Amino acid sequence: MKINVVRNILEANARIAAENRELFAEKKVLVMNLMSSPGAGKTSLLEKTIDSLKGRMAIGVIEGDIQSSQDAERIAAKDIPVVQINTGGACHLDGNMIRDTFHHFDFDALDLLVVENVGNLVCPAEFDLGEDVKVAILSVAEGDDKPAKYPLIFHESQALLINKIDLLPYVDCSVEKIRAESLKINTQIAILEVSCRTGLGISEWCAWLTDRIAAKGLGIK
Repeated sequence: MKINVVRNILEANARIAAENRELFAEKKVLVMNLMSSPGAGKTSLLEKTIDSLKGRMAIGVIEGDIQSSQDAERIAAKDIPVVQINTGGACHLDGNMIRDTFHHFDFDALDLLVVENVGNLVCPAEFDLGEDVKVAILSVAEGDDKPAKYPLIFHESQALLINKIDLLPYVDCSVEKIRAESLKINTQIAILEVSCRTGLGISEWCAWLTDRIAAKGLGIK
């Protein structure tokens, strides 16, 4: 039965994710699952985040894509440890894929591990990786109807970054509507407006991220 197969996959993933979470807690690493549709700006945000936090905390990155290593190459240029996962068609990363990268990282030296998930507003939110926080990015170019159309990712995320704010004069999008619809789905979600092109909101975003490390009781190594 299809229902049983789906249940078995999710249950198996949940067991692996729990083991991942135990390791991350033991190593005192904050793990973030970064999710968005293709082109919303995940990699650009990562580059800005690394530039802002480099020297203050040690960051590692897992890049998830269906094909290619272009994003991983961009991150590697920042002299950051990065591993590429190519799913070969799967629309999301899962706990087992994440676990298979562990031998590439020195977790004792990391403060933050960022998983840039496959570009998709549906599947990534369904699979626990063992992360501490899920963060969604929505660009204003995508329109303001996405929270209503894809509620799960907004329900599961602790933060929503509304990106490409600099494009607002040129697109038909209401940030107020995105905020209102997102808060209907998740009253606790933190909403930040950012522009990777201009740098608007990046310092506030990095402050939010640093606060998550403090909230977990982790010191910067």
